[in-house]
Amino acid sequence: MLTMSSALQRARSQHANRPAIIEPDRTFTWAEHVERVACLAGALRAWGLAPGDRFGILSRNSFRQAELLHAGYWSGLIPVPVNVRLAPREIAFVLQDAGCKLLAIDPALLGLLDKDELAPWSDKAVVLGPDGAGRQSHDMLLALATALAPHDACEDHDAILLYTGGTTGRAKGVRLTHRNIAANGMQVGLTLGIRHDDIYLHVAPMFHSADLLATALTLTGAAHVYLPEFNPVAFLAAIQTRGVTFTMLAPTMLIMVLQHPDFAHYDLSSLRIQVYGSSPMAETWIRRAVEALPGAKVTQGYGLTETAPILSFFEHRDHLEALATGNTARLACAGKTLPGVDLRIVDDAGHDVPRGASGEVIVRGPNVTPGYYGLPEANRETFRDGWFHTGDVGCEDDEGFLYLLDRKKDMIVTGGENVYSSEVESALFTHPDVAEAAVIGVPDAIYGEAVFAVVIVKPGVTLDQAELIAHCRSRIGGYKIPRQFAFVDALPKSALGKVLKADLRRRFGGKSPSIAT
Repeated sequence: MLTMSSALQRARSQHANRPAIIEPDRTFTWAEHVERVACLAGALRAWGLAPGDRFGILSRNSFRQAELLHAGYWSGLIPVPVNVRLAPREIAFVLQDAGCKLLAIDPALLGLLDKDELAPWSDKAVVLGPDGAGRQSHDMLLALATALAPHDACEDHDAILLYTGGTTGRAKGVRLTHRNIAANGMQVGLTLGIRHDDIYLHVAPMFHSADLLATALTLTGAAHVYLPEFNPVAFLAAIQTRGVTFTMLAPTMLIMVLQHPDFAHYDLSSLRIQVYGSSPMAETWIRRAVEALPGAKVTQGYGLTETAPILSFFEHRDHLEALATGNTARLACAGKTLPGVDLRIVDDAGHDVPRGASGEVIVRGPNVTPGYYGLPEANRETFRDGWFHTGDVGCEDDEGFLYLLDRKKDMIVTGGENVYSSEVESALFTHPDVAEAAVIGVPDAIYGEAVFAVVIVKPGVTLDQAELIAHCRSRIGGYKIPRQFAFVDALPKSALGKVLKADLRRRFGGKSPSIAT
């Protein structure tokens, strides 16, 4: 059965004495972990929750959150991990929209329950820690609970509800079934060669779909390590002290690690797979990662919450070939689709475009969500004739490598010409004094939209827009070159380090700075 409850039973049966969770002060075997999961599942049922009910989780990464997620799978309940970076009003919306009947909360976040928007959840809260501070705690529930037999889930039953898009409008609950999660775990495991002796470091927030990358390790009976919050030292120390073999970082995180002055002092020889994702990485940093992590397979992953989460990998051997042959343009691609994923590139009428031409990326496969929770109109728009319309604009080359050009909503139409912001950003990134850049479209009375660049300059240097315009002229067509710029100290980013362009459009979209020539 492709269910996560079945996967947990298999791990207990076949890997009982192998490590499941490695904490600084102790290790839980798979037999111990699943026993705790079964008891926690019993506690949730005793709380009054029944199969199909939903409960919220508001927490940093931790083994207790993992136990709670697995207890949901085990008992037929549906966990709803919530982005801890949301405002109280946004958190309350997610909990209410999902119909959560309980909220498990990190002790460090208890102050949120004092906010007016979250006050109704105060008497429905369980503290994810050893001490409940006057409330029931995770450990108290475990101590008093009776182990529950696994719920006989079906593959197409919802296993988890993950909300996406809360920072750009109405948050949408993405329903992921047991089949979706288990299938993607198998797809990832097959492609990356996951083994039962691997150890995965959870760095991506567990409220984010990227954390589901670790499903492959649960399916193979491998071990998990949890980093509550990312910082380079904690990351490097975790690899060295706990023998981590596999992890995933956003490009900004990986760059921070590679830049750390003590990087060379840590023993990273155990690391054999380093995935980066959420966006491509500049050639300079890819080359540095490959050289600094000689024992690791540096791999880029592309996916969405709706695909549980991975659709394609640009594998380590592809990185090495691109670097060795000088075909560095290929480093910007998203790789090839995983086994079982069908992908097409289509025009606005839904017709396939020729290889090399751009269009919307649409996919289908066992890892693709059945739809959004309670949003029939969005489902009709996004899921058509069995295909999920990703909203990403891309193309495929003759070898089947996928290139992502932009989000459809981020494509700029200026004077009737399509401009892909990622192409303009790539040109800006090649300037030696540009640290970061993001490109958006802003209203323009003559051209409809104008290309607008938001730039962070490297410390200690000065840069003006005339110099950047001259730099771009030899790299991209004239109509693609930004004529309007804003120089800032920081860009708004998601929990995985992806630039929030909706925030930039809200900030700069109504402004009309003087056009540089």
